[in-house]
Amino acid sequence: MQTIQFLTVPDRTFRLRWPPAAEDASVFLDLCRANPDYRIELNGQGEIEIMPPTGIRTGRKNAKLISALTSWAEKDNSGETFDSSTGFRFADGATRSPDASWVRRDRLDRLASPEKDGFAPLAPDFVVELRSKSDSLETIQAKMEEYRENGVRLGWLLNPEARQVFVYRPGQPVEAFDNLESISGDPELPGFLLNLRPIWEPGF
Repeated sequence: MQTIQFLTVPDRTFRLRWPPAAEDASVFLDLCRANPDYRIELNGQGEIEIMPPTGIRTGRKNAKLISALTSWAEKDNSGETFDSSTGFRFADGATRSPDASWVRRDRLDRLASPEKDGFAPLAPDFVVELRSKSDSLETIQAKMEEYRENGVRLGWLLNPEARQVFVYRPGQPVEAFDNLESISGDPELPGFLLNLRPIWEPGF
């Protein structure tokens, strides 16, 4: 098994190149499993991105987001919700772990059993990224474009500090909204309405 062991958790995202991880999905999976204290992603340029853990304010907001999405998904029953620890392997070679995501059940049913134990070779139907103070807005916006280019049907970038929402759909201009109290997932997620007030509130 090929692994890299990191000694300290970075306080910001940094990138490195390790060709075996970019060329072999199993090597990248081994790398992630050997370093469970890190959030590690692989971008489409073959660069490994290592990110620090979130602070408790961001973690609280993300928990509320996951809870709302899961509650809707259990009632709708047409797909499954995934948290920020879930990796998806894209057609361009990237492996990403959105803060929250949802995939239609019929697409999940087509996966072979081994594919369900590793990084699923598909892009989610819906993704959410929640910006923390340490995140560069430009970097997350580029990631959202990557999601869209790889087949994500609906993406939300939530920027709590500025109370902004950016909405991404294939083939459409990015929509930006300020000070929304809620946002609808229709028509991609019929009936899903996210209350944004807990996301905007600083908490604690």
